[in-house]
Amino acid sequence: MSKMVDIEVILDEKYVDPKVTIYAKERTEQVDNIIEAIENVSGADFPLVPGINGKNMELLSQRDIVRIYTSGRKLIIQTDDNSYFSAKTLSNLETILNTDRFIRISQSEIINIRKVKKFDISYSGTIGVIFENGDRTWASRSRVKDIKAILKKYSE
Repeated sequence: MSKMVDIEVILDEKYVDPKVTIYAKERTEQVDNIIEAIENVSGADFPLVPGINGKNMELLSQRDIVRIYTSGRKLIIQTDDNSYFSAKTLSNLETILNTDRFIRISQSEIINIRKVKKFDISYSGTIGVIFENGDRTWASRSRVKDIKAILKKYSE
């Protein structure tokens, strides 16, 4: 398998901002590295998210966050490696998150769509979300229409 990347640039006046599409057989470390490199040079300036782990506060890159959800009265920020607590509310965090990366799937949860392995739409009226790390969650029925619209945008 070749590690070469085939790059094609198409100039089209209908695009104000550059649009990057990556074609690959599967999502690999190489694909993730390409995405990260593009994000790093694109000038996207999204704030780091503070997370509390024990007595330590860490600033989390938005690309590392899998999901943010409430459990009881606590707000939990989950990454691939760890879980953190936040003193902020879900609504507060939603205002600083990259809207091309995060979507609200229920009153108590926001997910990073780039960490989703697949959306299971086989159940009537609901959408199951399966993450790359194997975790699973469900979208509320009231958000199904919004999620389908976002999925349609990504399939175009």
